[in-house]
Amino acid sequence: MIRVVVADDQALVRAGVRMMLEAAGDMEVCGEAADGAEAVRLAERHHPDVVLMDLRMPRVDGLEATRRILAARPSARIVVLTTFSEDEDLYAALGAGALGFLVKDDPPAHMVEAVRRAAVGEPPLAPSVLRRVVERALAAERQALPPPAALTERESQVLTLIGVGLSNAEIAGRLHVGVTTVKSHVAAITEKLGLRNRTQAAVMAHRFGLVDAAFTPVAHPRNARDTGL
Repeated sequence: MIRVVVADDQALVRAGVRMMLEAAGDMEVCGEAADGAEAVRLAERHHPDVVLMDLRMPRVDGLEATRRILAARPSARIVVLTTFSEDEDLYAALGAGALGFLVKDDPPAHMVEAVRRAAVGEPPLAPSVLRRVVERALAAERQALPPPAALTERESQVLTLIGVGLSNAEIAGRLHVGVTTVKSHVAAITEKLGLRNRTQAAVMAHRFGLVDAAFTPVAHPRNARDTGL
């Protein structure tokens, strides 16, 4: 059962999200918060698999709540709830370590699947949205970096495919390995590079020059072998 905390200052939004998630059958809303301070307390108390976090809340906003939760529990998986796909605070939240975001008027099936993805550490971002996030991050910091020597050849390949926007299952199929093996590589990549999640890893893949502006892998010697590139 996937345990979720829903943080939104509107009771009707919280009730609607609870109804959608619990109707899926494999999810339980273990707490509802009307502001960021309450969201932090609930996250500390329940250790949910996913926190759905509104950005515009009284007392403590969603951005600050995201920072506090991740400071106390870096492995927390926070998905931002927003009505604005171009909200400035949205990109700040992703930079702080939020895994991804959902627009509140997304179809129920999309929200349910996004929470499932987030629960296993995969960002609930469509390729078009991931592209916008990466472009925004690169525009803010244009300095290119050399690919890290700390990564093994296989980890470099996995990082490249994360940058393209592939899921763990898609990467496993491309590299002809098991999903569990891919998860182990992803964990090693984020640890070695000091990253919080796959969204930040995707940005780094572009900064390292492993993926070009068209979201196509660049055939460097270290990442071309066995990837079909």
